[in-house]
Order: sequence, then C-alpha cells, then structure tokens
Amino acid sequence: MNNSRALRLEKVAEADFPTQFGLFRIYGFEGRSGDRLEEAVVLKMGHLGGDPPLVRIHSQCLTGDVFHSLRCDCRAQLEIALTSIAQEGRGLLIYEHQEGRGIGLLNKLRAYELQDQGADTVEANERLGFDSDLRSYELPGAILQYFGLKAVRLLSNNPEKVEAVENAGVEVTERVPCLADVVDTREAYLRTKKEKMGHLLEDF
Repeated sequence: MNNSRALRLEKVAEADFPTQFGLFRIYGFEGRSGDRLEEAVVLKMGHLGGDPPLVRIHSQCLTGDVFHSLRCDCRAQLEIALTSIAQEGRGLLIYEHQEGRGIGLLNKLRAYELQDQGADTVEANERLGFDSDLRSYELPGAILQYFGLKAVRLLSNNPEKVEAVENAGVEVTERVPCLADVVDTREAYLRTKKEKMGHLLEDF
C-alpha cells in the first residue's frame, strides 16, 4: 500500500546551492496530511535518470549536524552521504525536520540528561514517554515520487528506511552502508542502535 498518497506535497522553493562538496540544487517541500504539516529540504546533484541514483534520507540533528556532537553519528553520516553523492556527480539528499527521532530538540536534551545517568538512547526516550523512534517516512516517499524515481540506491544502515522507501513504491536496488568511525563517545550509542533498533552496523 502506498501510504504517501494521503500526503499532499508542495514544492515551495528551489535555488542553486554551492557547497564545499559541490554544486547542488536546493528544494523546500511541505507535506500536509490532515492538519499535520511537515517540512523537508532536498539537495539534488546532477541528473537522476538512468541507473538508480544514490539517495540519503537524513533526519535533522542540530547537536550533531551543526555543533559536531560526538554523542551520535549523525554529522558523520551526513558528510559521508554528501561526499558519496558528489563523487558520483548525482544523487539526492532528503533532510527531514524530525529532531531526536521525532521527539524534538528539547526532549532530546532531556534524553541526553537521562543518558548521562546511565540510560541508553532507547531507554531514555521511553522514560520520557516516547517510543524509541517516532519518525515517519511518508514525506520522503512522496518526494522520491516527485522526482520520478522508480528505483534508488539507499545510503542507510536502517532497515526501516529501506522498507519505507519500498512501501512508497520505489525499489531499493541496493542498501549502501553509511558507517561512521567508532569513537569512544558514541560507542554505546551505536551498540544500542544495532542491538535494540536493528540497525545494520556490520563493521561495529
């Protein structure tokens, strides 16, 4: 079933976007489902026709992406994705506003506090009254359809993202690992993602 059909997608803007990784085209999208509004930013490089392009679906992480936190692997994965897309000269990065796996920035900081007291990332979310992962992937599915993609190579360690993309009617011809270096400050975080959330961290 294609869940993204219930979502009304609107492109609100696009522009050239030069970066240290190369020249992208940046897009802003809104997705509406009932009274719920979700936003996403997309970076597109090159032409997406022909062989399945590299695609990364990345959830916003202010602490990692902006402040270079080493509690998580988010910024490392973002840089791996942008570098990989640039090396191929084509691909798509979908940047979703779903901070803290959907619990929001301040709740993520509350989860950090609980982690400092001994909880892992899943336990911290649950103690705050949330599921371990509240993210929805309807919007990325609709965005892939907007760009006319029938098949992609997905940069991800998360099998739920592979399933979500295929549920949106887009074939994942290859799951491309997106593996950050294991450093002491994020070792426990990565272990929890592998053991409790099913992330495919083969080299960990």
